[in-house]
Amino acid sequence: MIRAVSRSFDDLVGEAARTPIDGWDFRWLAGRAHEARPSWHYFELVAERARAVTSMLDLEVGSGGMITALPTVAALTVGTESYAPNVAGASHNLRRRGAHLVWPETRQRLLPLRSNTFELVTSRHPVATWWSEIARVLAPGGTYLSQQVGPYSLRALSEYLMGPLPTGSERTPESAHAEAERAGLVVRTLRSEQPATEFYDIGAVVYFLRVVVWIVPDFSVDRYREQLRRLHQQIERDGRFATTASRFLIEAVKPVLQ
Repeated sequence: MIRAVSRSFDDLVGEAARTPIDGWDFRWLAGRAHEARPSWHYFELVAERARAVTSMLDLEVGSGGMITALPTVAALTVGTESYAPNVAGASHNLRRRGAHLVWPETRQRLLPLRSNTFELVTSRHPVATWWSEIARVLAPGGTYLSQQVGPYSLRALSEYLMGPLPTGSERTPESAHAEAERAGLVVRTLRSEQPATEFYDIGAVVYFLRVVVWIVPDFSVDRYREQLRRLHQQIERDGRFATTASRFLIEAVKPVLQ
């Protein structure tokens, strides 16, 4: 649903700049922005697999929302989170489901977990995929199932603020496939889509860019005020700013050694 905008640029931007962003909470954007979901329905895939395993690891849990929402939680369920503002909320939410939260070593990309432990490892939109560690902690026959941000996601928004950007991306399905195989995993599924994404007021843009920091890495309202003002005027004229996200699904299995 498109939200009618009658508030001023300064009012909308000021509200979005003041709103807390702890916990990767996108509920604030309800009615103000919309991103279509990929056709594979990632949460439903995870929920189906979680019912069939006794051990599960979710990487980069954010506030722990996915584990909290699962109909069935594996007997051993662990999440990782290294973004400090998310840790308290994630710990509380996971504890309510009998799950555990650990803090990984991000500089050395190490998971403080035993090898050959988890039947299922998941991650939704990971900042980075630690393929060798994922392969290490997976139990033989275990599955890594991840929905990832693909190349040129929300490119039109990035370039509206930053200007033309170089071509080329390291976040491609093909590179993920190659890295999974180098880690010793066997890729069973690889799919990609470009879901439509729309913003209905400039406050939604500002809030989103504060949360999803890699779209405009040096974003601040002061730095991009003039571009934001022009974008506000465009949204008021057109009713929306439209772009596309980029998502891919990868499913990889750790072989059982004979």
